Amino acid sequence: MPPAHPFDDDKLKEECGIFGCVGVADAANFVALGLHALQHRGQEAGGIVSHDPEQGFNSARRFGYVRDNFTSQSLMKTLPGELAIGHVRYSTAGSKGQTQIRDVQPFFGEFSMGGAAIAHNGNITNADALRRELIERGSIFQSSSDSECIIHLMARSLQRNIPSRMEDALRRVEGAFSVIAMTRTKLIGVRDPLGVRPLVLGKIGDGYALASETCALDIIGATFVREIEPGEMVVITAEKGVESSHPFRPQPSKFCIFEHVYFSRPDSIIGGRSVYETRRQIGVELAREAPVEADLVCPVPDSGTPAAIGFAHESGIPYGMGIVRNQYMGRTFIEPTEQIRNMGVRLKLNVNRALIEGKRVILVDDSVVRGTTSRKIKEMILDAGAAEVHFRIASPPTAWPCFYGVDTPQREKLLAATMSENEMRDHLQVDSLRFISLDGLYRAVGEAEGRNAKCPQYCDACFSGEYPVTPADMIEKGFKMKTAAE
Repeated sequence: MPPAHPFDDDKLKEECGIFGCVGVADAANFVALGLHALQHRGQEAGGIVSHDPEQGFNSARRFGYVRDNFTSQSLMKTLPGELAIGHVRYSTAGSKGQTQIRDVQPFFGEFSMGGAAIAHNGNITNADALRRELIERGSIFQSSSDSECIIHLMARSLQRNIPSRMEDALRRVEGAFSVIAMTRTKLIGVRDPLGVRPLVLGKIGDGYALASETCALDIIGATFVREIEPGEMVVITAEKGVESSHPFRPQPSKFCIFEHVYFSRPDSIIGGRSVYETRRQIGVELAREAPVEADLVCPVPDSGTPAAIGFAHESGIPYGMGIVRNQYMGRTFIEPTEQIRNMGVRLKLNVNRALIEGKRVILVDDSVVRGTTSRKIKEMILDAGAAEVHFRIASPPTAWPCFYGVDTPQREKLLAATMSENEMRDHLQVDSLRFISLDGLYRAVGEAEGRNAKCPQYCDACFSGEYPVTPADMIEKGFKMKTAAE
């Protein structure tokens, strides 16, 4: 396995975060706060578009964190109006690493009936085919993002208003999408028919807000109203409030189960259920499925903490903060020279030696992707004098890439794609390694009977290899779908 970059914690990268509000003064300020709460979903760049009747549409797109850009009074003054949308980005399609400013959303288009901006969370699995078709018909793309296809499809629609054009466009799109859009007077929210990515509705004063997660509503003091349903479109105006329609053919919901495991913030609510409580329950299920004699249950911070608390409570083994995270390490803390690279995760995490020494330690983490960071953490624990190291993972083995808005390594780089659980244990050189079962994960998210094998209640393709939407672009590039033998 290749060595891990010292600032790469070997996790699947969150998709994106989207937020919008209408009917509030200085809406862009509320959007900036909402994006700050959604920063965990994308840290590369962010953008805001606002509309003011006198000044029209205004936009600002910047690289880096929301706090470093959209807290400037001089910048926020350039985004007036009572209607605004925003986006925080981690590239899952388009240029990676060296992000171009033209790839930063929201995207804006000027149509015959006025302008519109869109912010998209998810991934379009037929974007390559759509792009080729649109270019052949004369479209000129400004970015490498799959999301720009939506704007061009809207431009070619013959419908007479922008919400109808958006319906037209999204019917051509395959994959996963939660979209927030705006016109001069309307805030629009849409979820794909499978409901893979989240979108929620909130009320603030006389206005409304749409967001990827409920934690973004909390930060602006908005009241959570409900989740936007799979396949639903809402059109919100200050005058008429929320108008709902269901323009897509109904399908069984396939919400991303990894939102429960890792992506969403623990203080968010999904499906009427606390994300924190779900993760704690995952730890309870893990303790039942994979008990082990030990002296200490220790989370790999921060994402492993709720599951570790649940594991400790169910097993009766004491919980302790055996690993402490440095909360203040920036993304560009120091130039990663070879000497620094060899320090690995020690820049982010430090072992509480006094607690660990001589103990049989259970390390609880949310996932294992390539295994590079897991090995380094294990070495740190042993260097601190631990007698034994046991890993318990709060998700099933990640053996398949995600094509619905998550940046996943190529399949051959996923440890579970090439190794059995025992082989992974030997590779990581730990005393034991166990993952929660798929049924155990489903029980933890509230499905008492576990996973329905004939029609899974969630999208769990990264674990099962069963893709609810065929990833057409990736198959064209040579990706092999799961076979009956697997």
